[in-house]
Amino acid sequence: MKQSQLFIPTMKENPADADCASHRYLYRAGFIRQNAAGIYSYLPLGHKVLQKIQAIIREEMNRTGAQELLMPAIQPAELWHETGRWDVYGPELMRLKDRHGRDFALGATHEELITSLTRDFLNSYKKLPMTLYQIQAKYRDERRPRFGLLRGREFLMKDAYSFHSDEVTLDQSYETMFQAYKNIFNRCGLDFRAVIADSGAMGGKDTHEFMALADVGEDTIAFSSGSEYAANIEMASVMDTVSPTNEPVQVLDTGDYDRSDEKEIHVSFFTTGSTYVAVYSRGQDEVNDVKVKNLLEADVLDDVDASELTFDVLNPGDVEVLADQGLKAVVNGFIAGTNGEVQHYNVNPERDLGIESFSDVRMIQEGDPSPDGHGTIQFAQGIEIGQVFKLGTKYSEAMGAEFLDENGKSKPLKMGCYGIGVSRTLSAVAEQYHDDDGLKWPVSIAPFHVHVIAVNPKKMEQMELAESIYKDLDKQGHEVLLDDRKERAGVKFADADLIGCPVRVTVGKRAAEGIVEVKIRATGESFESQASEVIHTIAQYLN
Repeated sequence: MKQSQLFIPTMKENPADADCASHRYLYRAGFIRQNAAGIYSYLPLGHKVLQKIQAIIREEMNRTGAQELLMPAIQPAELWHETGRWDVYGPELMRLKDRHGRDFALGATHEELITSLTRDFLNSYKKLPMTLYQIQAKYRDERRPRFGLLRGREFLMKDAYSFHSDEVTLDQSYETMFQAYKNIFNRCGLDFRAVIADSGAMGGKDTHEFMALADVGEDTIAFSSGSEYAANIEMASVMDTVSPTNEPVQVLDTGDYDRSDEKEIHVSFFTTGSTYVAVYSRGQDEVNDVKVKNLLEADVLDDVDASELTFDVLNPGDVEVLADQGLKAVVNGFIAGTNGEVQHYNVNPERDLGIESFSDVRMIQEGDPSPDGHGTIQFAQGIEIGQVFKLGTKYSEAMGAEFLDENGKSKPLKMGCYGIGVSRTLSAVAEQYHDDDGLKWPVSIAPFHVHVIAVNPKKMEQMELAESIYKDLDKQGHEVLLDDRKERAGVKFADADLIGCPVRVTVGKRAAEGIVEVKIRATGESFESQASEVIHTIAQYLN
């Protein structure tokens, strides 16, 4: 492709609202343009990268035996009512009405729709297991779109759904998809971790997120210094390393003890919508609301201001009490008595607070022992690029998706769900592959493999040699961008660095001698080469 004919609107300055490297460079290099907050157009270069990521995804998904289909983005509300998610999904679900007043949603996810499509056909164990997938735009009305493609309101996603008659084949599909995802992200050149995660609004129990490591990542990963253990910080287990104590209870009437004392016992209050919950923890620990919600098997969990309740630590009444296992290390801890009182109690939690059991409900901290017993916990930031779920029967039971087993007995289908953020993957690669001058694409997904630059296209010997190299590389199956523009050399080199093709070939003053300069974008290495040999040299590097 000749650059003079290609739509690549590069920019010298960073856009004002670009707050991460991938946003800055994808915008400046002419890969994307914003149309509204969180909504982007993919220009020719950006679209080429997306197509290559999709090609990798399709190859790996098809290799697993999954079948591609395409479902509508507009979904009837009735399907979401069947599962109850119309009311609980939240304001992120974009809702609309047609001219007849019927409610619809722009697809944030497709569990309901795929279940409605398959429930009449997958009615026998003989038709199972089966996996279907699509690549399609998704819509979520983010409260605060930011970081360019990393948190948008419209984004491209690959979502797959598997259907099973038993746990064994569900487990097998889960492992197959897990490995396929590792293959996909490795082929895209990403530095990533597969981490234990929370299923959130999707439902189900077992799930892993795939996180691309990046400082701009909005998720914190807790990983072991001595093993492959990794988990989203919200799901990282904390080891129970303490034992109960036995000291007499006292009442302190001063109320002016040192509140930074590590013996302070803190109470956090939540509601599930039907029940108030009090969670006891050490003062220096942070309660993990995701762990609390999962422990209670609640659909929602909201904070409650202590002033809304009349709560006595020695007489909790109808308030359900949970306690973090770290409290077992507290001897004669300080805790407030009744709301509004200055008086505090000096207690041993298990004996004096009516705690029947202790649970892991706190956030893990750096330096804690790894839950698998190997090494200690370290933190890193990550960008979520994919997630795999075992949904179980959450959707099939709600929507009546059943099959007949070997004995003719009707049972709900067991389901798995597997998603990849395609546009997020593009942005995550850009976040990991750049320098101060621009992007540095891996060969596997680069918009072009080679960028050939004719420094002065007015000089016949330069243009003829540049076009000869361009044609020879094209014949060898390499994708080549030829900069034939009538621009200054500095502009051409700056644009080439911004765009970030893996190899740059510069045809300049020594063109008459048949000598060109080759530069490797990833390393900055540059060397001169005979034009007759450059094809072989580039082919070796690209392969």
